[in-house]
Amino acid sequence: MTKLALKYNRTLPQMLYWETEKGVEFLESVGVKADDTVLDFGCRVGHYTVPAAKAVGSKGTVYAMDTQEDALAELEQKKNIQKQTNIRIIKTFGQLSLPLKGSIIDVVLFYDVLHYLKETDRRKLYREAFRVLKQNGLLSVYPKHCLGDNPIMEFQNMGMENIKGEIQDSSFVFSKQHCGFISHDDGLNQGCVLNFIKCKEKD
Repeated sequence: MTKLALKYNRTLPQMLYWETEKGVEFLESVGVKADDTVLDFGCRVGHYTVPAAKAVGSKGTVYAMDTQEDALAELEQKKNIQKQTNIRIIKTFGQLSLPLKGSIIDVVLFYDVLHYLKETDRRKLYREAFRVLKQNGLLSVYPKHCLGDNPIMEFQNMGMENIKGEIQDSSFVFSKQHCGFISHDDGLNQGCVLNFIKCKEKD
């Protein structure tokens, strides 16, 4: 048994349950569907990538993108253990331009990642999400660490409405807010995600 398998069997049963069952249910309720192509930006060890891969099924694809080599190596092990051949791992170097063609993605996940970025960089990333999403595609955002939820870094003075507003300014249309137990680091907590739809660009 690998060190990763031992880790999940002995110390992180909650996260194994999340990645194989509860997280799949959560992402399906958010809007991830069978056969979708999903981008998990800032995926780390894949706490959203793995359940997304299960939700989209064998005919779907999940692009898992991150800068951290160790985290991506762990995700690669998970991918092999669970035989998730529909996961495509992409190592990045901090650039905000997404190495994907335009209009090929059904769902973009920005989960627990935006608080690292300054407003100008967030807005660049929203534009990139708009570019890679298909028409009527879904941008789903988990704005962890904003006001009311352990605020830190670039979100320490921002609330959910502020974040919603700057995404709407980037041509996205707000769809719904979905709350429940969601992964954060190596545990679960109560949190809310914001869903936006890519509509026609503003003139």
